[in-house]
Amino acid sequence: MYRPLTKNIVSVLVQNKANVLARVVNMFGQRGFNIDSLTVSATNDPKISRITIVFDATETSMQQIITQTEKLEVVESVTVLNRQNGLYRDMLLMRVSAGPEDREAIKNIVDIYRGKIVDLSRDSLIIELTGTPQKINGFIDVMEDFSIAEVCRTGITAIEVADNVGEGDRDD
Repeated sequence: MYRPLTKNIVSVLVQNKANVLARVVNMFGQRGFNIDSLTVSATNDPKISRITIVFDATETSMQQIITQTEKLEVVESVTVLNRQNGLYRDMLLMRVSAGPEDREAIKNIVDIYRGKIVDLSRDSLIIELTGTPQKINGFIDVMEDFSIAEVCRTGITAIEVADNVGEGDRDD
């Protein structure tokens, strides 16, 4: 029977040691999971790092990889994040080839999306935008009317939210 793949986002707290990232990622790869997005950063505890992994899996295979990840001795905890318990952000840097005639239109779009123009040269500008993956995708779609020279995205980073965080805070 066919089981649909769904995007899964997990937050893995690990010991901040050499080769920990390689071990976690290798386990996903050996079990046939393709990682769509991966971010790693330090936490407020210098001994702990957070790995945020986005991947496609069925419910059954996701539970299996979570269980196997939790068994690694370098893993402190694994949290499956969803819309109700997670806050997601992605950052975009985009270089747009633009002469003076396009700059005002581009600036207006950047302002609507609450982005920033962080660099300007005679024939291009660089835009920085942070938000949900959907917001970033929407911005890229709108900007396709211009000459996009380069796009760089960080990938999703996510954190579990407290129960009292409002929905509006999750959609920026």
